[in-house]
Amino acid sequence: MSQGFIPAIKSPLLTGLGFHMEEAEKLQRPAVLALDEILGVPLKVLDDGFIRVVDYMGSDESIVQAARVSYGKGTKKVQEDRGLIRYLMRHQHTTPFEMCEIKLHVRVPMDCWRQWIRHRTANVNEYSTRYSIAIDGAQKTLPSEWRHQSKDNKQGSEGYLQAAVGQQFTAQEQQLQDLARKVYNERVEAGVAREQARKDLPLSTYTEAYWKVDLHNLFHFLWLRMDAHAQNEIRSYAHVIGNEIVSRWCPLAWQAFLDYRLNASSLSSAEIEIIKTIQTGNPAHAKELAIEYGLLPPDGKPVKRNREREDLESKLASLNIPIPWK
Repeated sequence: MSQGFIPAIKSPLLTGLGFHMEEAEKLQRPAVLALDEILGVPLKVLDDGFIRVVDYMGSDESIVQAARVSYGKGTKKVQEDRGLIRYLMRHQHTTPFEMCEIKLHVRVPMDCWRQWIRHRTANVNEYSTRYSIAIDGAQKTLPSEWRHQSKDNKQGSEGYLQAAVGQQFTAQEQQLQDLARKVYNERVEAGVAREQARKDLPLSTYTEAYWKVDLHNLFHFLWLRMDAHAQNEIRSYAHVIGNEIVSRWCPLAWQAFLDYRLNASSLSSAEIEIIKTIQTGNPAHAKELAIEYGLLPPDGKPVKRNREREDLESKLASLNIPIPWK
């Protein structure tokens, strides 16, 4: 067989679509010019962090190709592509979104990275302080950025401390970070193994990693980390990924994600029944249903906190529907 010769083997998939190997067009790698403009460009996050796109595969068009199981460019009309992508997002047909992948280079504080790495649906290669000297950088907190512990959410925060108190904590933070770095450097210079010398570095120390993820799992990451309840620091990274990267890379899928995931709201069967009852003009029966479903205590009993009820009340408020038990 001479070099470069390709036999005319019929692929079951291609012949099923009416193609023969010798008739198939040469595929071109999808290129997204809007994303190419920022390829390799560090996008600043926090005081000394960044995100940059290292590489990507696929585009909105790739999602459509996968959904149609087609070959080549598929549908020619943007409007048709948009409708199909929105249908896929609306009905949670996730596999076509996995056809797109992106590799990011991130620089992030270690405490923030701990939350990030919990998303186990990506390929990760992190900077190793066993082999290399720890990055000489730690996240700084401005006096106005120290947050109160949330009273309602044990893992969240709300509001900010007074500036004078914040000034004190910012000064202490700088002293702590300087001392930790000084001790670390002295250990390394004395010949202490790097894997041990690093053990007292603060969680504010920056680390770097390559993070490669498909679009379906990236959307799940953004759905959780762009939420108002997410920690502010990781939310900052999520907003840059979503608003400055994904919006350029797959704009049709990004808009569908905003409409059907991030800014949308789901309803349980109990919530649907309660809303239907409210809309029929029977708030008393709606309250009875809330008691039946365990959202409210029986009449005469003290009303205790119920997160499921609070979620429903938030949804009712967003829809301008009166809450019958308030």
